[in-house]
Amino acid sequence: MATRRTFIKNTLFTVTGLTILPSYVVSGVKRSEVFKAPSDKLNIAGIGIGGKGHPNLVGMNTENIIGLCDVDWKYADNCFKEFPQAKRYKDWRRMFDEIGKDIDGIMVSTPDHTHAIIAATALTMDKHVYCQKPLTHSIYESRLLTKLAEKHKVATQMGNQGNSGDGVRQLCEWIWNGEIGEIREVHAWTNRPIWPQGLQRPTEKMKVPATLDWDLFLGPAPFRPYHEVYTPWNWRGWWDFGTGAFGDMACHVLDPVYQALKLKYPDRIQGSSSPINTESPPQSEKVEFRFPARDHLPKVGMPEVSVHWYDGGLMPDRPDLLPDGTDLMRDGLGGCLFVGSKDTLLCDCGGFNPRLLSGRVPDVPQSLRRIPGATGYTDGYHEQDWIRACKESPGNRVETSSNFSYSGPFNEMVLLGVLAIRLQNLKKILQWDGENMGFTNISPSEELIITSENSFRVIEGHPHFDEKTEKFNALAAANEYIKHTYREGWTLPGMPG
Repeated sequence: MATRRTFIKNTLFTVTGLTILPSYVVSGVKRSEVFKAPSDKLNIAGIGIGGKGHPNLVGMNTENIIGLCDVDWKYADNCFKEFPQAKRYKDWRRMFDEIGKDIDGIMVSTPDHTHAIIAATALTMDKHVYCQKPLTHSIYESRLLTKLAEKHKVATQMGNQGNSGDGVRQLCEWIWNGEIGEIREVHAWTNRPIWPQGLQRPTEKMKVPATLDWDLFLGPAPFRPYHEVYTPWNWRGWWDFGTGAFGDMACHVLDPVYQALKLKYPDRIQGSSSPINTESPPQSEKVEFRFPARDHLPKVGMPEVSVHWYDGGLMPDRPDLLPDGTDLMRDGLGGCLFVGSKDTLLCDCGGFNPRLLSGRVPDVPQSLRRIPGATGYTDGYHEQDWIRACKESPGNRVETSSNFSYSGPFNEMVLLGVLAIRLQNLKKILQWDGENMGFTNISPSEELIITSENSFRVIEGHPHFDEKTEKFNALAAANEYIKHTYREGWTLPGMPG
């Protein structure tokens, strides 16, 4: 595949000719002086439109959808039909080359491993960015998007739509008012994965479908031959492309935990799971994060807290006050249990439907902004709040609630959960230095042993196990998980100072 580099050279001309200019510096003019009225429509391009990207764009259809990009045109066909006037592309770099000067904002809903390179490039071009969860595939990528968004002063939003809902806001107001007291323990869960995981790399060869550009699908990931088990949709179950059930759902389920408890970086993590291998996440897992004490709020303290995660059918023990028959998976997505010194709070995925196990209903005044209509777990309101922010000048902008200054550090927490699982065979509580993005108790000489292949057969009535393992330098492996090495021809923008 020829590498397209011209969009980097052409970035300079993207500061002119835009329909809306709330975030550009033009010939030294201050940003606030190039702001246009919110009545103008944005020009939006969608990248990764065959799956979740399609409803995201429908939620943005108040604006001009001018470009559509997907590596699989068969999978993307319904979205192409929805927006027939938009120009079609397979390579987002070519789209940036050809219509970049006309684009105000982009929607990214590709597989996890290509989120960062697309979003980071768009940020350097001063484009507003809406990016699906998990925000990135690695911790370093999350830090990069956080800093680029801060530098370029554009409107950003991660696609965890429950974050715009009224449930998480009510939950925060209750906790900050001291309604359940100090919280030292939280449990969170989901029923995912609902796609195959714990897989070994297939050995059979398959022909690449004519409608799919396999090399573009791989993007910065290491090359591997095509197989239908990878895409569409099943890519979440492969380490090179996705982050498993944790990455898929924790950005929804843990959002009220991260927000209400004002968390930042954990200092210790540990994880365990069903069998894991070098290729694919496990079928079920549990992770514990421990966060140091934070600054107390006026009405409640913020002591050290342990956050416990469960997926793949694992669930926390049921508390004594929980009525028999209460379904902890009633919304089909997941939930959280906040154990306080005065009461226990239970909520559904994304913080919706908070309730106290005591049965008491707190009477707490609203202090957080509500987004009209965002009363359920639906698309549209989260996208529209981003569009509103795009049309406001940086100096006067009311930031979206999942803008990258919030969702970037939050996503780092989520990806640490993934690392707790990938590094579990070190058999230790991992100590994390969040500021410097590194583990402090993995020595340069330690080995990490991970299963690469595992099979079971019964021969003449007797069980036979065949397991193969690979050895890695543990510190090098951890550093690679934190900051991926990209395939030749794919490069991230530099980290702002």
